[in-house]
Amino acid sequence: MTRQSRAAAEPAHAEINDCWNRIGVRGDGTCKELEKHIHCRNCPVFGAAATELLNGRVPAEYIAEWTRHFARPAKAGDAGTISVVVFRIGEEWLALPTGIFEEVAELRPIHSLPELREGVVMGLVNVRGELLVCVSLARMLGLPPAAPHKDERHHAPPRLLVIRYEKSRTVFPADEVYGIHRFQARDLKEPPATVVNAMVHFACGILPWQDKSVGLLDDGLLCHALNRSLSSATPH
Repeated sequence: MTRQSRAAAEPAHAEINDCWNRIGVRGDGTCKELEKHIHCRNCPVFGAAATELLNGRVPAEYIAEWTRHFARPAKAGDAGTISVVVFRIGEEWLALPTGIFEEVAELRPIHSLPELREGVVMGLVNVRGELLVCVSLARMLGLPPAAPHKDERHHAPPRLLVIRYEKSRTVFPADEVYGIHRFQARDLKEPPATVVNAMVHFACGILPWQDKSVGLLDDGLLCHALNRSLSSATPH
């Protein structure tokens, strides 16, 4: 059987569930799974669709559809929209750009290193079989610990957030993770002059959100500081 006849005999792909284009990161962002996976590329639905496409013949109409999709100009309403992940450390609500996050993981044991008890580096944590350095943003930002809540049932469980910057992957714990939030650049306010902890050096603005003030952190400055902390913590 020739290549052409085999291709003709193979069935075309069944309709792909491209939910990422409708309710995911390329759509309106209303998918509830985004809170857990942060990005569609981490979702098993996305992976299953990719596998289905790779294992079969790509229909001509599918290629044409994606050609039209990428040829369309961006929606005017999307201009100036910023996507961040909102989380809580201690009593402070913070945010970082969505692009640096890889995963939100369940809290798991952090294996401390005796020589790093008081620094930013907390130790090592196993994420999907890989040992990653775990750091404390609370220590870096000079944040006090959270006060105990009377009813913990109304609060989400603590999580580990995996971020990537340059070629490094790092983890930090958060007391609560809200998920992805989108806002317009004009909504960002200047940090108040009354902020006295180290967070003022990393905050690029204050975002009003659900009657709270969220400190938007500059990911470039934060990651540069993390790199310096990791370098100084590494034995020579």
